[in-house]
Amino acid sequence: MKNTRHSFDVGTRDLAHRVGGIAAEARHLFDDGECDDGVLEERVRACLGRAVSHPGAIEVETSGGRIVLKGDVLAHEYPRLMDCVRAVRGAKSVDDRLGVHAEARGVPALQGGRPRSVRRIDLLQESWSPATRLLITGAGGALALTGLRRGGALGTLGVVSGVLAIVRSTSNIPLRRLAGGAGRRAVEVRKTIQIDAPPEQVFQTLSRFEDYPSFMHNVRGVRLLAQGRSHWTAVGPAGLAVDWDAEVSALEPNRLIAWRTLRNSQVQHAGIMRFEPANGGTRLDIRMSYNPPGGALGHIVARLFASDPKTLLDAALVRVKTYIETGRAPRDAARRSTWGAHGTKAPPTLGPAEPDEVRPLH
Repeated sequence: MKNTRHSFDVGTRDLAHRVGGIAAEARHLFDDGECDDGVLEERVRACLGRAVSHPGAIEVETSGGRIVLKGDVLAHEYPRLMDCVRAVRGAKSVDDRLGVHAEARGVPALQGGRPRSVRRIDLLQESWSPATRLLITGAGGALALTGLRRGGALGTLGVVSGVLAIVRSTSNIPLRRLAGGAGRRAVEVRKTIQIDAPPEQVFQTLSRFEDYPSFMHNVRGVRLLAQGRSHWTAVGPAGLAVDWDAEVSALEPNRLIAWRTLRNSQVQHAGIMRFEPANGGTRLDIRMSYNPPGGALGHIVARLFASDPKTLLDAALVRVKTYIETGRAPRDAARRSTWGAHGTKAPPTLGPAEPDEVRPLH
């Protein structure tokens, strides 16, 4: 309910701002657009930021409604730039003195930069604005209610369409991802935790995949294969066993580990762990995307049973932190270590690894 109220508040504010913007644009249709040179120059600069990847490479001069453009621009961005500048309100003429380049090589002003994407209407984008989500949710609810009252085949179609519209807008996830048709990207997760141990020690522990059952609850077994691949067995929703094969896609000792599942895996996922020195310890940052059976809708069902990766990852990171900082395996680990089972041996030393101890993950 808290999330619903927050979404409604944000959506209503966004909608009010957009209505105000439309009203302002409508009022400007009836004026002559006259403005001083300073205002016109700022309008043009705002236009540059939306049209080209290197707005700083272009100089703008204005005088009595006349706009002078100097500098460098990439050839594929030039038409969009000129259309944008000519459409600026208050512009009477455009003096083009630009240098147009097919590529950025050899032009210092065009190095780096961030490419600008073509603006599309909200409904064609992957992520919708709060106002659009609010309107579509309302329209979907009205369509579903109308379908219920009407009955029959058309009524059923209206109910289904309305429910799909509500699910799409409230989750802000494309239907393709909701249904599991987005490869490994149906659900995305990011978690960060501070561990009071050096990056070398944290990396050494987490790079040994075969030891994960010693401090993880839901990972029951990891078998290392050839060429950086491994076979995993874990416990999923309702205690069902889930298996997958994964491979290491990138590995930089003491810095990062990246992985992805193979195509024959039951649950497609990929991710990266980054190890960064911070405050005398390590900031462990994990980004993961996965596609459960049923897509994002399957993730919602799993979350009801506290078996989704977001919930499990929270608990797993606490176990990892405790295991590394204290050397004691959790009591609910899937596989208790020898010293943990008998209680007679000292905990294993998890000190910093020597260079030759950092083993490839295969």
